[in-house]
Amino acid sequence: MALIVQKYGGSSVANAESIKRVAKRITEAKRAGDDVVVVVSAMGDTTDELLDLAHEISPVPPNRELDMLLTAGERISMALLAMAIANLGVEARSFTGSQAGVITDDVHGRARIIDVTPGRIRSALEDGAVAVVAGFQGVAQNSKDITTLGRGGSDTTAVALAAALGADVCEIYTDVDGVFTADPRIARSARKIDRISYDEMLELAASGAKVLAVRCVEYARRYGVPVHVRSSFSGRTGTLVTDAPTSAQDGEGQMEQPIIAGVAHDRSEAKITVVGVPDVPGKAARIFEVVASAGVNIDMIVQNVSEAATGKTDISFTLPATDGVKATTSLTTHQSDIGFASLQFDDTIGKLSLVGAGMRSHPGVSAQFFAALSGAGINIEMISTSEIRISVVTRADSLDDAVRAVHTAFNLDTTADEAVVYGGTGR
Repeated sequence: MALIVQKYGGSSVANAESIKRVAKRITEAKRAGDDVVVVVSAMGDTTDELLDLAHEISPVPPNRELDMLLTAGERISMALLAMAIANLGVEARSFTGSQAGVITDDVHGRARIIDVTPGRIRSALEDGAVAVVAGFQGVAQNSKDITTLGRGGSDTTAVALAAALGADVCEIYTDVDGVFTADPRIARSARKIDRISYDEMLELAASGAKVLAVRCVEYARRYGVPVHVRSSFSGRTGTLVTDAPTSAQDGEGQMEQPIIAGVAHDRSEAKITVVGVPDVPGKAARIFEVVASAGVNIDMIVQNVSEAATGKTDISFTLPATDGVKATTSLTTHQSDIGFASLQFDDTIGKLSLVGAGMRSHPGVSAQFFAALSGAGINIEMISTSEIRISVVTRADSLDDAVRAVHTAFNLDTTADEAVVYGGTGR
């Protein structure tokens, strides 16, 4: 008998029929002898609809009250799912994030999990019930206010519960059959990856692959939780995210892993160029101190060669497009003490990333990558690398062509009809 944590996203519980289908899958696992904990997202577009409603009431809703409102979506779906499971003859108990023992910091809208104390979940399991937990939410350790975890919060909730309960596996159910070598909506020839390491999945997620949230993968890697990404719309085997060897004898019989795991893209970033920065020690540090004080995370950074005649340079960096106003406002406020000439903001960029642990030991990957982009007529504006990733910034309108060109160049295409997006969103 295994202990399984299952997470179902919004597209998997979008309506009553979908909830009934999910309940059937859960009860089958329970009747097979497994203990089951389920984490559920809000139904369909409920969270977006609640956000729209909040902004109709107030242009700037208080963060505390916004969290109280948004958690209602998961409370609805958890109760309905528990009812559907009970209707199939299996006892189910629903719990909010706070009732499940998900303890967070005090930051509303993007709280981080501090601890999980799943006493009530254990009691439900001991009584033979399925525990259904509202994802995306917790309770602040100090204020005891309800908090939300931000994007991918239900994934993170599921992995955190799996770690706290010592679960055998955390199954993330979505509307695709697993992790693919590229977004199936762009590269129809994308292949499903059967097994991928935490590091590779973390790089793909951080580079724009939406099938798993970055924080979810970070948590899984830290606590060694195997994550099985599957579709709730089919019975196919999905993608296992783990660093565990493929055999019980420390990897005996493993074949060498592929050089490239996949291609990811991201349209959600923007680029700021700080023009005419005095090329003296401390100016770059001051720029990024100002941006950090505005609560903005920075991704890629490029500094041009200083012009000898002026002693000034340009510094460009990428950031979430939604944080563009905060960053530019903060920098403009400090323009006089930094001493730059002007700011340029560009939200029509796209980021393309090639990820693979095999890059460490295979020369020529970079040359092949840039040759593929050149052959497709893709112009590159910024470059960033890690040990297992190469990322470039290009124009947003050429991003799809870039994804397909690189995907083909590294022989990631398949002729099998694998890349099916059942729910239409890829998440």
